[in-house]
Amino acid sequence: MDSRNLEKALELYAKLIAGENVSKVEGKNSRLYEEYSENPEVYEILNVMLKKLNLSIYEYEESLYVTAGQGNRVFGYQNEELKRAMGVRLNKELYLCYFIIYQVLLSFYSDSATLSYKEYVKLEEIATRVTESIRSVKENMQVLVQAEVEEDSFLAIALLWDEVPYTTGTETLEVRASKASKAGYVKLVFNFLKSQELFLENNERYYPTKRFRALAERYFEENRGTLYELFGGKQDA
Repeated sequence: MDSRNLEKALELYAKLIAGENVSKVEGKNSRLYEEYSENPEVYEILNVMLKKLNLSIYEYEESLYVTAGQGNRVFGYQNEELKRAMGVRLNKELYLCYFIIYQVLLSFYSDSATLSYKEYVKLEEIATRVTESIRSVKENMQVLVQAEVEEDSFLAIALLWDEVPYTTGTETLEVRASKASKAGYVKLVFNFLKSQELFLENNERYYPTKRFRALAERYFEENRGTLYELFGGKQDA
């Protein structure tokens, strides 16, 4: 193994873990992107390191991104950490936030393989999607839920969503992130997604970043079969 290639792979790993932009044309790390894409040994060393650490690397529009693999206790979030990050306390509140995130994903993808070319989403659009999806799932519970514990978990989410108003009625110019309303829950989620550099906000419009596109497309690619089965064989879940 060439020591220079090992050094470059380690440098690339450090930049990616620190959340720095590694792109062919953007930022100061373009030379590292070239090392990854043009030097087979650097590519192999980095991928072996990431695999051992339960990390995945994604390449999207000539940029590189890393994310923690499932169950990664070092680089990933645990449930209690996510609760604190999102500002919730109970498991059902966290699961509702997961469900909202999934609806955000679906708002940009018409099915598990097709990108919907929209520039942005707004809070009310996602809140409407969540309401409609919860209603649809409840109507088809016997198909979509195979285990009693899963049914109980989903019903808890549905009841939590149904019991809060769309807004508290006290907001004037801007919706507040809170658990007191549907819009507030969606705002909590988008605040978290913004903190992860997955969305940018401008004038109450939420624009997906390239990082979001990269992670979302890989998510659908890796989970297409599971999602297809989970939603009863419906391609547009």
